[in-house]
Amino acid sequence: MEISFIFQILILIFSVVVHEVSHGYAALMQGDVTAKYAGRLTLNPIKHLDPVGSVILPFLLSLIPGGLMFGWAKPVPYNPYNLRNKRWGEVIVAVAGPASNLVIAAVFGLLIRYSQYLNLGKSFVELSVIVVLTNIVLAIFNLMPIPPLDGSKILFGLFPKQTLKLQQFFSKYSLIFLLIFIFFVWEYMTPIIIFVARLFTGL
Repeated sequence: MEISFIFQILILIFSVVVHEVSHGYAALMQGDVTAKYAGRLTLNPIKHLDPVGSVILPFLLSLIPGGLMFGWAKPVPYNPYNLRNKRWGEVIVAVAGPASNLVIAAVFGLLIRYSQYLNLGKSFVELSVIVVLTNIVLAIFNLMPIPPLDGSKILFGLFPKQTLKLQQFFSKYSLIFLLIFIFFVWEYMTPIIIFVARLFTGL
């Protein structure tokens, strides 16, 4: 159990770090060097760890039977005014995080699918399942259109004029809506998570 918990924590940390670094590189590719100068374009987890999201919350979730590991890292900073693409720049940066998690899930999903042909052991397959589920959860959660999640930035970026009042409303009550979603709505996302996981792994 202890070894399994350690692996889950390590997978979670790696996944959230890749998520945040992807935001930074997406901004860098568009001309913003904020994350680079801040030393955040690195996979070194120490640069990204958030005391609550990277340590305390995962530990508390580990105490809940059958609970998936979840958490977050410190957001990688970027300056939207430095992005060359003024229209779609922020959307691209926002998409990069969840996209990186889906890529990781897809790669390990393929390894699971072809594990017999690659002579991959049972332990590796079980570990890969955790990788797939963790990254799918991170991607889907962050795609929810609730500030400060990436989904809200994508929505507001795609429809800036139509969502202006919505942005102002969420800016006041975003924390409340986020907590409501986590405690009362998130459990209903389980079928979607399972469907995507089966799509990637074939299990």
